Amino acid sequence: MFTKLKIFLEMIKFEHSVFALPFAFMGAILGSVVLNGHLPSWAQIGWITLAMVGARTAAMALNRVIDKAIDKKNPRTENRAIPAGLISIPQVIIYIIISFALLFWATSKLSTLSMKLLPIAVFFLVFYSYTKRFTWTCHFVLGLTLGLAPLGGWIAVTGQFTWASIIFYLTVVCWSAGFDLIYACQDAEFDRNEGLHSLPSRFGIKAALNTARVLHVLTAVGLVTLFFITHLSWFYLVGLVIAYFILYKEHRLVSPQDLSKLNTAFFTMNGVLSLVMFVFTLLDVLVRQYL
Repeated sequence: MFTKLKIFLEMIKFEHSVFALPFAFMGAILGSVVLNGHLPSWAQIGWITLAMVGARTAAMALNRVIDKAIDKKNPRTENRAIPAGLISIPQVIIYIIISFALLFWATSKLSTLSMKLLPIAVFFLVFYSYTKRFTWTCHFVLGLTLGLAPLGGWIAVTGQFTWASIIFYLTVVCWSAGFDLIYACQDAEFDRNEGLHSLPSRFGIKAALNTARVLHVLTAVGLVTLFFITHLSWFYLVGLVIAYFILYKEHRLVSPQDLSKLNTAFFTMNGVLSLVMFVFTLLDVLVRQYL
């Protein structure tokens, strides 16, 4: 059982939770401080964590099941657990059911609006995996899906939308779509040959990387806009400067002629960026609250 669980966690790249989870916490902290005047409770943070784990686990496991035939053909993914026969479809489906149950249970412990909007979140979690079969805009659908992390964290503790929450949502949408465009460049030729849709396979790697740069410029604009509309201080600005450097460095690591450092640009840089923004936002709020 533990061997299968280990295989499953590796299959869904559980460590990639570092992308969205810090932004979910950041949304909860900003929303609670801006609207409620205090930090979210530990109970709220705990339920948000469980909801995020359930959502991402279900979405990634579904993606692996839905894409099993594609993964088997792709040299980059042919050794994943399902095409390699390391785990069966029924076993993965059990994990999916458990993950969705965890998501529903945790969300029920948060705001009423969170429960009302949950079907929309589930739709995007399922729908994304099918989009590359019919549209090159699949990267933007992923962005719309991952952007639900900060928005979900905000709504979970406040029970309402604000302009700040929407700007934060759109910021993470741009960030997510941008790094997915970079990641998709490695499969451009395979996607083109298999009739799959992506921006790199449709318009070329150069166009994809240029689009990713534009999206990350919009990300930078969104993050600094949050500074002004949520009344954060210079601690947040320090994190923002680091985040800007990370985005700059990410795009220096890849080019149409050289994708050898793509994994570093995709995973390392973006994982660090989300953690940096969360840590410096938390530090900023703590200093204002208690000093």
